[in-house]
Amino acid sequence: GLNYLLNEQQDQAIDAFIEAVQKDPDTSELHFALGNLFRRRGEYERAVRVHEHLLSRADLSNSDRERAQHALSLDFLKAGLLDRAEDALRKLEGTRYQEQAWLTLLALHERSRDWPQAADTARRLQQAGQGDFTGRLAHYLCEQADHALNKKKDPVAARQLLEQAIADNPGAARPRIQLAGLMTAQGDMAGAFEQLARLEPHAPQALPLVASELVRIGQDSGQTARATDLLRRSYAATPSIDVADALVQAEVVTGTPMQQAREG
Repeated sequence: GLNYLLNEQQDQAIDAFIEAVQKDPDTSELHFALGNLFRRRGEYERAVRVHEHLLSRADLSNSDRERAQHALSLDFLKAGLLDRAEDALRKLEGTRYQEQAWLTLLALHERSRDWPQAADTARRLQQAGQGDFTGRLAHYLCEQADHALNKKKDPVAARQLLEQAIADNPGAARPRIQLAGLMTAQGDMAGAFEQLARLEPHAPQALPLVASELVRIGQDSGQTARATDLLRRSYAATPSIDVADALVQAEVVTGTPMQQAREG
């Protein structure tokens, strides 16, 4: 069977492994080799049967049982049976495959837009030292806020979620921009301006994205001069067409020439 595999003769390899398994049904390594071959060939139902047979054996060692459970989760994933894959992955809690399972579960939760579950999994991964997930966690809260506002029509809950995202990750631009939009819709122009202004110390790279909005809200809240000063500093630090266009808009109100903005 191994010789056939090395020669990329998978059909013959499978026949050889099946024969070996029939002669020695207690050999787990042969079952793993056969199950992996079935999965690689896209024969997911046969791969599942092999790995489920392994899991049904009372004499299987804990190490091989964990390995079989992990292999079964891969079978379901490859077959697109996501609900069954999620169940199989959850059974890997407390095993050596636990963190791999969490990473896969995180991808599944994101794919299904199950943001609370995604957040819970991301926190576990962060606590396990698998990386910094603060950016993703802020994104999940923003998605939940968007759902609360647009689907549930609950602006109070949306605001609480966005404020939590800002508190958890002050350097994230999206929750501040989203909260400014919510405040604008509620007529709180001064509050919206403050949220956008706070991008300067926390997420200056996002200012060009809201430069025109900053001028407009600055006008509506009587803070055009402050908006202009903020945009001048942004342009001086990192010249941007969007910021330049916004400064031209501000010039109509303040009479500040663009050349002065460049010199600043």
